[in-house]
Amino acid sequence: MSLHSFREKVNLQLFGSKIPVLIVLRILSVLVIAMATGALVYYYGYPHDEYTKQQLLSIIRLTFGFFAFNYLVKILYTFEPRQFFRSTWVEGLLCILILVNGLSGLMGFTPMQGFFRSIGFNNYNDLYIIALQLVLIFIIFIQFVKASSFFSELRMSPSSLFMLSFVVLILIGTFLLHLPEMTIAEHHLTWLDAIFTSTSACCVTGLTVVDTATIFTLKGKLIILCLIQLGGLSIISFATFFASFSSKGSGIKHQSLMQEYFSTDSLLNAKGMLRQIITMSIVIEIIGTLIIFSLWDSKVPFASTPQKIFYSLFHAVAAFNNCSFTLFSDGFYNASVRNSFVLHLAIAALIVFGSLGFATLRELFGVKQLRERLRLPWKTVSVSSRIALYSTIALGLLGAISFYFIEHNNTLAGHKPVEQAITSIFMSVTCRTAGLSVVPVSQLMPSMLLIMMFLMFIGASSGSTGGGIKTSSFTLIFISAYNTLRGRQRMQIFKHSVYPELLNKAFTILVFALTYIFFSTVALCITEPGQQVLHLAFEEVSAFSTVGLSTGLTSALSPYGKFIVIASMFVGRIGPLTLAFAIAKRPTKTNYKYSTAHVIVG
Repeated sequence: MSLHSFREKVNLQLFGSKIPVLIVLRILSVLVIAMATGALVYYYGYPHDEYTKQQLLSIIRLTFGFFAFNYLVKILYTFEPRQFFRSTWVEGLLCILILVNGLSGLMGFTPMQGFFRSIGFNNYNDLYIIALQLVLIFIIFIQFVKASSFFSELRMSPSSLFMLSFVVLILIGTFLLHLPEMTIAEHHLTWLDAIFTSTSACCVTGLTVVDTATIFTLKGKLIILCLIQLGGLSIISFATFFASFSSKGSGIKHQSLMQEYFSTDSLLNAKGMLRQIITMSIVIEIIGTLIIFSLWDSKVPFASTPQKIFYSLFHAVAAFNNCSFTLFSDGFYNASVRNSFVLHLAIAALIVFGSLGFATLRELFGVKQLRERLRLPWKTVSVSSRIALYSTIALGLLGAISFYFIEHNNTLAGHKPVEQAITSIFMSVTCRTAGLSVVPVSQLMPSMLLIMMFLMFIGASSGSTGGGIKTSSFTLIFISAYNTLRGRQRMQIFKHSVYPELLNKAFTILVFALTYIFFSTVALCITEPGQQVLHLAFEEVSAFSTVGLSTGLTSALSPYGKFIVIASMFVGRIGPLTLAFAIAKRPTKTNYKYSTAHVIVG
């Protein structure tokens, strides 16, 4: 009897029990993953003794055993084992690793132990535990990716799913940051401060009600770092990215989400763009980490090389994702880094890359796109990318020149001309999107605060991690006004005509943003009666535009004021984008037309 015939007979014998067994395994998988997640959270979130640690590690090992058993049972029930392994090769490799490590552990030696000893770690126990937990986190993430495939079954619009993803991420971040081990023993976050910090990180803003550097432990800082990264690119983007490695690929709902998020022409382009964007983002962040690591001043009191690496990684990720969280008590105005001007330029470069927009980054620096431009020198970048690039340069120059002349005898006093120029450039770049500051914002001139509010309101480019109404919206509105003054009937830019619908979207986003900021500022004036109106308006624009600059009011806000700022950060990160998605829906067609009315304008 051939192996194929034997396999066929086994499958026929097992076919009757296949569906009930797989249903039971699916239910058990949910319960086991929930138990493992709870064990992991309890392990890191609460203090406990050595006995409790061992019990929690036993749960993790049992999870690995169930994961391997579950995978082997699925292979047993499948009619095409090879095809099944090809479609689940990541899980298959993990299963093989778990089985090899478990069987060899019975003999008193594991491959992980050999690996750690080969690189010089004889006392490998702590690293082994961390490695086990990282594998468990990866398994949990795989299960999340699988669960995300059910998006196609939900009758929700892409904009609603994006909003839901951020709500879920914020709530998870709030719960994790509220755990006792995330902050120092002397300071435990209240639920309000936890949700404020989580929202600020997920919406890549950076406004803080507590000192990130001194209040949060390493675990808490790691959580904030993960929230920034997931919030910057959207957790759904990461799920779609990892799902695309499966031969089954990502579902139509996943790809339609990415199509709308990145404004591509087809589902295929959205899927390919997503892979390039996440890969490019990781590469830029790694390069930024290495550059920042080499530029730290000797005055920065790093306790060890690992701490220096972590600081470099944290600030590289925060800068690229245009978030103003820092690990210094007074930000980059800290005495140890405020005069590291080359470091400031590196941070500013990361901010600019992050603010250009992912589609523009792909078009400017993608390998395929670079080769195509070398082969076809006459081919230019798209109109959207040119708008993003030129507006970034123009607004950067406007902000830098304004800051230099207005603050020349104020916050820039005492610096050399080159240092003043670098500080002006840094503040111009950061006030549009990132919120990092190398000068005391509370001491800036009122005129400079107004200009910075204008730059924050415009914000970054479309499809980026930055906020604001976006440079594309501002450019279309500005050119529309210019064309109206010139008497032109059609909207034109870079020798291209623009659809009237796009201009309508831009004006809608402008009206929505101005209206929301106005009423939120009025609300802040009511809840914070003792504060200056200019400072409250600055705080609101910074929150709505997800910038993170503050004149020092954030920590002094009342509970109602904090809720207003939380809502502004969330609406600013989601609102204009969601609004654009909603407008992009197919309009309702009618077979009638009203008579044209003449309205007096001006």
